[in-house]
Amino acid sequence: MAETEAALRTLAHNVRAARTRAGLSLDELGRRAKVSKGALVALEKAQGNPNFATLVRLADTLGISVSALMEGPAEGRVRIVSADSVMPLWAGEKGGEARLMLTTSGPAPVEVWRWRLEPGEEYPSHPHQPGVVETVSVTAGRMVLVVDGTEHAVEAGQTATFDGDAPHTYRGAGTGTCHLIMTVHIPPGPGSAS
Repeated sequence: MAETEAALRTLAHNVRAARTRAGLSLDELGRRAKVSKGALVALEKAQGNPNFATLVRLADTLGISVSALMEGPAEGRVRIVSADSVMPLWAGEKGGEARLMLTTSGPAPVEVWRWRLEPGEEYPSHPHQPGVVETVSVTAGRMVLVVDGTEHAVEAGQTATFDGDAPHTYRGAGTGTCHLIMTVHIPPGPGSAS
């Protein structure tokens, strides 16, 4: 339980700091991210349990990565992250999950995710901010990537990339579990060197 409380305190600090840097009031951040002011007040007080969709909307609105909202200070030049040390941020109805492994630093960060999708299980994502690019590399099994209503089969050994500012869905396909690595390439934020 102490680990969860520490994670909430870090999240609260990072949301408040990013909101302040962006010059946004609680009302304005809530309006832009489609999150209630009450939920934001609770979040900034390290209370509540925000869901994955809320974290994605806040990160997109603030122009930062989801993990930038969740990570404490950097610990060194090399980070090695084990999948079992990272809590899933999404859990599917059939046992699938998504874990945000890490986010690279710098003006244009990249999130690295590990996904597991069971056959027929899907995760629909809302469009991200313009400039976000996603890639999916299937390491085992099969999936269907749906981008802006068009389905694309992606099999083990294949990688797909697309602009993340369109509605998109990940769906497990075939008869076995689909394992994939997803990256989210975030464009430089305001004030970053290009």
